[in-house]
Amino acid sequence: MNKQDSYKFVKYLWRDAEADKLQGVDRLVYRSNRLGEDLTLTNTGGGNTSSKLMEKDPLTGEQVEVLWIKGSGGDLRTAKRDGFASLYLDKIRAMKPLYQNHPERGPKTEIEDAMHPMYSHCVFNLNPRACSIDTPLHTLVPYHHVDHLHPNSVIAIAASVNQERLTREIYGDDVLYVPWQRPGFDIGLKIEQLIKDHPHAKGVLLGHHGMSSWSNDDRTCYETALEIIDRAARYIEAHDKGEKTFGGPKYQHLPEETRRRAIAGLISWLRGQVSVYKRFVGTVQDDEKMLRFVNSVDGPRLAELGTSCPDHFLRTKIKPLFVDWNPASGDLDALKTAILAGLVQYRKDYEAYYNRCKHPDSPAMRDPNPTVVLIPGLGMIAWGKSKSESRVTAEFYNCAIEVMRGAGSD
Repeated sequence: MNKQDSYKFVKYLWRDAEADKLQGVDRLVYRSNRLGEDLTLTNTGGGNTSSKLMEKDPLTGEQVEVLWIKGSGGDLRTAKRDGFASLYLDKIRAMKPLYQNHPERGPKTEIEDAMHPMYSHCVFNLNPRACSIDTPLHTLVPYHHVDHLHPNSVIAIAASVNQERLTREIYGDDVLYVPWQRPGFDIGLKIEQLIKDHPHAKGVLLGHHGMSSWSNDDRTCYETALEIIDRAARYIEAHDKGEKTFGGPKYQHLPEETRRRAIAGLISWLRGQVSVYKRFVGTVQDDEKMLRFVNSVDGPRLAELGTSCPDHFLRTKIKPLFVDWNPASGDLDALKTAILAGLVQYRKDYEAYYNRCKHPDSPAMRDPNPTVVLIPGLGMIAWGKSKSESRVTAEFYNCAIEVMRGAGSD
């Protein structure tokens, strides 16, 4: 049987004929590229993969165990060998008591923040690539290979109100569950203990974040990741609300010619409004899925909830601007007035958010203009400093919509 037949919602891209020609880090690159090639598995620049491999120490000539992990900010689909950080595994593990013995430890403590810079003392062979913030997870999972991804279907489960119950319902004892907390040593230690308590588990669902799979065989690790994702997608499909998705339609689709004419008359003006601090380039999307969301009853309320995954935040900001406009009127002047009012409120909301969350050492407030604008009847306009960046912004918000669809199916 073709391995692809085992899955319904993911692509099985592993080919033994290709992988078996490779060794060591090159097999990790191959696995990473295959995972990144299916854009439903993780967003651009997101997710990380690792392998614990034996290498020759350049100082002693002895064999040492090295953690190879995708570098911070790299993209799985396009990653090459130089996109992976390399760390002496025994040195990273030696950091464990340093954290555990600290009197004040936890996910928001000074010692947690102090751990990440210490990885520079663990670098193998002078590798300049910065390691991922998820390095403790990859280090402390007691298996040779780990894949950490942000798939839409899994995040939909992880972002739902009943995420823990759904994890048990969908996966049974196969997948562990950890509530949301930021990546770091603390969550790595919790996952390590859970694996000790449940040694047959094949992965973990991270609340409001994503998932990880593991195995001592790299192909099995890859296949386990696909299985976890596919099972979540199958559950969502079985509970899909059809026409009632997002509360059902509030507005009807505008004819394609009408939409395109309206967008053509709007986009240059809108670009000027959002490019107050820096020049933006826009990507327009008005396909059926996007129109279903922007025309829906619950669209404005759901958009206001913000991001479903921390990785989305840098691209789509705290939330999109959802414009309050009735497309049936066809009044572009009224639309512009609504956009101007929405921008004023959006900037106020962003400034309030920044002031509420800033610390003495926080960077200056970013551009307070939205990077995603949603307009009933017309669709989405995503913004970025270049054509490719605006497309990535659009990709991220499409992921957010799919997560909201899936989370609402429970």
